[in-house]
Amino acid sequence: GACSVCFLLHQHPCKHGSPFPVHFSVAADTFRSSSQCSHRGYLGAGCTHASSCFCDHLCRENAQQWQDSRLVSEQFSQAPQKLAFYNWYGSARLFHFRVPPDTVLLHWLLQVTQGSGPACSNVETTVYFRYGAPPVINPLGTSFANNTSVQPSFLLKMLQDNASFNVSYPAPGDWFVAAHLPPSSHKIEVKDFIPTCAYIFQPDMLVVRVVEMSILKPDVPLPLVLLSQPSYLKVFVPKHTQELRLELQGCVSNGSLGCPVHLTVGSATLPGNFQKVLTCSDPTTACRLLLPSPPWERWMQVTAKSLAGPRVSVTFSAVVALTACRPWTVNLQHLLNSSDQSSNTSTGTPLPSPNTHDLDQSGKAGSGPFCFRSFPILREDMDVVSVRFRPLDRISVLVQSDMPSVMQLHLNTGMDSGGSLSISVSINQTVIANNTSVVACVTAGSPFLSFNTSLNCTTAFFQGYPLSLSASSPTANLSIPYPETDNWYLSLQVLCPERPEECVQASVLVETTLYLVPCLNDCGPYGQCLLLRRHGYLYAGCSCRAGWRGWSCTDNSTAQTLAQQKVATLLLTLSNLLFLAPIAISVHRCLLVEASVYAYTMFFSTFYHACDQPGGAVLCILNYDTLQYCDFLGSGVSIWVTVLSMARLKASLKYVLFILGTLIFAMSLQLDRRAAWNTMGPCLFAIVVMVTMWVYRCGRRRHCYPPSWQRWVFYLLPGLSMAALALTIYVSMMTSENYYYTHSIWHMLLAGSAAFLLPPRDQHAEPWACAQKLSCRYEICKNHRDELYTVT
Repeated sequence: GACSVCFLLHQHPCKHGSPFPVHFSVAADTFRSSSQCSHRGYLGAGCTHASSCFCDHLCRENAQQWQDSRLVSEQFSQAPQKLAFYNWYGSARLFHFRVPPDTVLLHWLLQVTQGSGPACSNVETTVYFRYGAPPVINPLGTSFANNTSVQPSFLLKMLQDNASFNVSYPAPGDWFVAAHLPPSSHKIEVKDFIPTCAYIFQPDMLVVRVVEMSILKPDVPLPLVLLSQPSYLKVFVPKHTQELRLELQGCVSNGSLGCPVHLTVGSATLPGNFQKVLTCSDPTTACRLLLPSPPWERWMQVTAKSLAGPRVSVTFSAVVALTACRPWTVNLQHLLNSSDQSSNTSTGTPLPSPNTHDLDQSGKAGSGPFCFRSFPILREDMDVVSVRFRPLDRISVLVQSDMPSVMQLHLNTGMDSGGSLSISVSINQTVIANNTSVVACVTAGSPFLSFNTSLNCTTAFFQGYPLSLSASSPTANLSIPYPETDNWYLSLQVLCPERPEECVQASVLVETTLYLVPCLNDCGPYGQCLLLRRHGYLYAGCSCRAGWRGWSCTDNSTAQTLAQQKVATLLLTLSNLLFLAPIAISVHRCLLVEASVYAYTMFFSTFYHACDQPGGAVLCILNYDTLQYCDFLGSGVSIWVTVLSMARLKASLKYVLFILGTLIFAMSLQLDRRAAWNTMGPCLFAIVVMVTMWVYRCGRRRHCYPPSWQRWVFYLLPGLSMAALALTIYVSMMTSENYYYTHSIWHMLLAGSAAFLLPPRDQHAEPWACAQKLSCRYEICKNHRDELYTVT
């Protein structure tokens, strides 16, 4: 039993003599490796697999827990993904898991498989974990935008191929895992041209959950007896619960007073863990735990363990008491009356004081006093990961000093955690006294209601985000990237720190702007907001340009100035004017098809790079994707027609190959325009055709082809040198920093090599002969056939 479950947890038994990855446990905070197993006596703990020292270690520490018949194990896995070197959030690979309720142990098995070859080496893999939403990571150490609140990421660095990670008493629901390789070197690599190493990452999740869990009912003592196995309890927290009190009564250990019990209340979340731990060892002190504002409408887990040692029983009764308060809800009848009486809804209608006629009739709040004023909020879905929240009849919300005003934001659909929550509150600074302030708190799970006693903006298991408004600072903004999947609450109240008596009748209208957006400020002028997908889960990220970095492209530490951007745009666009040289030479030598291809390439390359620039130095005459496709197509076809023209084929065969090559380029670029061989494959075929024709002419004429040494020295060798240099720059020298310069040189070398490599005109053809045929003039025609038959 214990060993079989332990071996299922292990799954990857370490080979004899090979180091097993580090095992990290959140609950025990211990680090163990296989090299320590033999010294610590973990071998031979009852498992038959003596080669798996890690399995023996798990069996030794958790044998009593696995033998508990109340526990069952389940395993979840996802398809592996290929890791990438980090450049922006899209470089990280995201995995989405769901942890079932009543889980007491969450075990992660992490495996990285690397390919074989000289390009493969051991690299560090960084893995992030977060509950409720994708992890907010910052491997590049960039700065976030102003008023952006970010929690530190919980990460695990893997130097080996395998690692494991435990979370005790995890919170049920969405868990996300993100992984990436170290930051990239900013080198622009041509796809499939240089061998690269593939690193495949796959996380597996194994959960151990309780089948039968005791339920604590409010004000009903639950007798318990602890021996060697812990007791698993849970209590449901209804809506509008202001405080929860958990107490152990009548605690006796082997007939003597004392309560050697260790309590763990709540579930573990990452990166922040707000579990409450209570040790009841002092017999003179009551074993009691108070939880203000526990999370509403969910089960709260409680685990009790005995500290009395083996074979010592501990008997006690667990009692839970809930303190509820009634919200004063602005009901629909009041909304209709206020909207009829108000001529300007933007200023809001003052609300009367709560009375017995306006009580919430839902019955969920109990019979206690009023504790907050609730405003109904309308959720308006606008697009993917784009939601607007607004009060039903007003923009302004009345905030008073007697109780908090609470607004509930429904972000619990499971698809809202992939955006950013943007909150903006403001007041009219002319209607608020200098010694009066409006404090606000943004929390998840339950609202913060204790403004009169504390301003720490902390509920039972969540650290909220505080805001403050006053006459000197009438506006406050808050941005939360990737908010957790939950019901969020905005609580506001008027306070007078210096003279509380002046706040008795104080009331302030607060304007609120509440949005869920894919990206903050749409990534600004130097970024692009991209929608990413992992199976059916959608999330957004910013891809920055022009040296700007950061979560929302606001870090300008390495940004280009506007002058540098204009210079870069001019270089990338004006460098295409060198294609005028091969165009003129083609027309001069009556190569009109080649001239049209070069003109096509020059036009679309110029406007593609004008559209590819960020900020103000940008001009798009067509869709960006269309311009990019035409630019790539023109570059490939230019090389194709140049090489085939050098082969000096018959006109009919040459034009047939021109058309076939263009169609092949169009198809291959539609499949993958970034793949190197989609362009180089047809070009290599054209080179083979050219070399074959040259060798054929050499054998037929008994001398080298082309026969003129001037042609080799002044045309072919310079053209081939420029082509080889252009290929070298394109393949191995381009980076994101020097792209504007190296790619401009690539344009000039490509145009210059085409001008040098174009074949000479026929000996009997006159210069600009094709242009002369296009002119409109009279010609004297001579009928040779008539002259032939006039002889008698």
